[in-house]
Amino acid sequence: MSVQFKMIPKKNSLVSPPETKYYPCAVSKGEVNLDDLARIVASRTTMSRPDCFGVIMALSDVIGESLANGNIVRIDNLGTFQLNLTGTPADTEAALGKSNIKAAKINYKPSKDLKTRMKKITYKRMR
Repeated sequence: MSVQFKMIPKKNSLVSPPETKYYPCAVSKGEVNLDDLARIVASRTTMSRPDCFGVIMALSDVIGESLANGNIVRIDNLGTFQLNLTGTPADTEAALGKSNIKAAKINYKPSKDLKTRMKKITYKRMR
């Protein structure tokens, strides 16, 4: 399988005169939802589709709970999930509080195994 891509133009207005360069952009072939994942996993294991569906849902819940408890979640062949906070600065450490936190985001870092698989992807240009 190849990842299809197309070239998209982007204008750089910071240079004079403005110039247009072309960059590759991956083209999606569609989506894979939770039901699809459960069916695929079931076809590769001895578990049924409903069992796989339940395991994937439970994994999602447990990852969320673990992050909310301040833990880093490391899944060997998948990667690492970690909470990152964004907020406003305070003039002193004592003035910093919960009101400074604006959002919690999840950082994902893929595993070495997954990165290695991504290096083996082939590409095909769409015309």
